[in-house]
Amino acid sequence: MRFPGIIPAVTTPFDATRAVDHEALERNLAALLEAGVHGLVATGTMGEAGSLSAAERRAVVETTVRTAGGRVPVIAGVSAGTAAAARSLAADAAAAGADALMLLPPLGYRGDAREIVAFYRAAAEPAGLPVMAYNNPEASGTDMAPELIGRLVREVEQVVAVKECSGDARRIAALLNEGVEVLVGGDDWALEGLCAGATGWISGVADCAPAECVELYEACRAAELERARAVYARLLPLARLDMTPKLVQFFKGAQDALGFTGGPVREPRLELDDADRAVLDAALAALRAPVAAI
Repeated sequence: MRFPGIIPAVTTPFDATRAVDHEALERNLAALLEAGVHGLVATGTMGEAGSLSAAERRAVVETTVRTAGGRVPVIAGVSAGTAAAARSLAADAAAAGADALMLLPPLGYRGDAREIVAFYRAAAEPAGLPVMAYNNPEASGTDMAPELIGRLVREVEQVVAVKECSGDARRIAALLNEGVEVLVGGDDWALEGLCAGATGWISGVADCAPAECVELYEACRAAELERARAVYARLLPLARLDMTPKLVQFFKGAQDALGFTGGPVREPRLELDDADRAVLDAALAALRAPVAAI
């Protein structure tokens, strides 16, 4: 299985009581699909998976699968601190109809290469679904080097790709040399990553500006770099907010401002303060700016 294109890392809307708002989720997903996205990630970092119960995570995946209706693949985040916990989440995701899984190395423990390979094997094999390894040193505490990711692909049958979130575009060539499919996992280097050979982009910005993200992808594929740069210039101020601790708050706020439903966040997150709101407003102004002539 491969993962080309724009794949939003979908937020999880909550209602005023902080319960999952499945109707709002369906509306958001329908709008993303209408904009032409190529896949969907549910229950990832952007989806506040760490604040959801196992039952809520399965229900979110079920809603995403039902709304996608087979038009695009659904990838379920199943990251956890132990292989047993990840394996249970993977089984739930498979039962909910997910097409693939996305998995960080063990949360809260910096294993060595042998331990990380064993973790992925134990967590991934029973579900029988393709797995996208997720290299996000900020989120997991572990930075998986290209050589280790290559080893995962060679030694764990289910691992077929990596969401690379280190921010280092130089790694893409190294990962491709290891025979690994690469997806950009950080919004503020999407242009560089796609032009360097990444297959696609798992994106938070795509929750808010999916049509623009699809246009960027298509421009990069067509080698229309002036067009790509013009689109990216409008996206970049918002994209830079992806690599911050408040990425969920920023993108949910952007969704609310752009006609989607972001809504509140769950603890331990708090809503944006006035200073952060000003940062978001400036980024939104850049996105709304007239398209520059090419």
